[in-house]
Amino acid sequence: MNITEEWPTNSGRVCQAPSVDGWLKERGALWQDAPPFPPRGARAGVPPLPIWYGPDLDAGSVRDCRAGQNVRMRIDLASVAGSPERPNEDWVSAAIPALGGGVVVLLDGVTPPRGDDGCVHGVPWFTARLGGRLAELSGSRRDMPLDRILAEAIRATAAAHGDGCDLSHVRTPQATVVMARWDETQVEHLVLSDSVLLLQAPGGGVAAVVDDRLDRVPRAALRSEATADALRNAEGGFFTAAADPAVAARAVTGRTPRGDVRAVAALTDGASRWTDTFREGDWADCMAVLRKEGAEGLIGRVRAAESDPARPPARHKRHDDASAVYAEL
Repeated sequence: MNITEEWPTNSGRVCQAPSVDGWLKERGALWQDAPPFPPRGARAGVPPLPIWYGPDLDAGSVRDCRAGQNVRMRIDLASVAGSPERPNEDWVSAAIPALGGGVVVLLDGVTPPRGDDGCVHGVPWFTARLGGRLAELSGSRRDMPLDRILAEAIRATAAAHGDGCDLSHVRTPQATVVMARWDETQVEHLVLSDSVLLLQAPGGGVAAVVDDRLDRVPRAALRSEATADALRNAEGGFFTAAADPAVAARAVTGRTPRGDVRAVAALTDGASRWTDTFREGDWADCMAVLRKEGAEGLIGRVRAAESDPARPPARHKRHDDASAVYAEL
């Protein structure tokens, strides 16, 4: 059922968007925009763009009269903690800025070993601060490339720690980062550490953008906390977003023509293990699951694989925080 609201524009065309009340009653979905919709006093012909979270393409469509044409965009995301006894350290968001295009940001907070990490706040605080700043800047500062945005967000988050935290500590809160931003001409991306970005072409082919430095570190070297600490944010080791803005220059970045990208997806390693650990399917299969079942469906498949007693635990955790965001452009 496709329930819409309509309102006229100065040009006489009619803009349509899914009805807020109808959608909430019919689907129980989340609406992320300033109510009411359209807002009172909004400039005619320039309605705000909503974000729908849900796997229903038709009901999640947005018709944008600003461009004088119908534009379909679907964004679906989910995040599930690895254990009810620990807070979720992932952070994921998506936005459709007023400037047009879209943004996805995904962080996987690094769980430190037991003991002192020099910070009084903790990883969930850090990922929320860093992720929030990344989402704000990537949506509002189209003039800034993503690596500069990451550097600025790290700088601002470091300042927010205050004097009570030792940011020189090797285990200071840190996270992996995936960002994708698109407009009518290009799709920009940034990947730092072992989360994954997937780019799907119009023909269905899927390219995985990865930062494989952690994968190149011998597993034996990570079993010792001292050795792992020596490799953290160091030459010959691996890099994460922590307190040093200079790490942004280590990220994997790139641009792809907008016409060459049908959909993007970002996965923390807790979600990407469906492909890269459990080998349940390749990246194209993973994108197909996201499209048909949504992010929650993919995570459900991961949890089922993790619960199979015949499988060895993935890395050091049988269940990890798992987050995924899928955007069909």
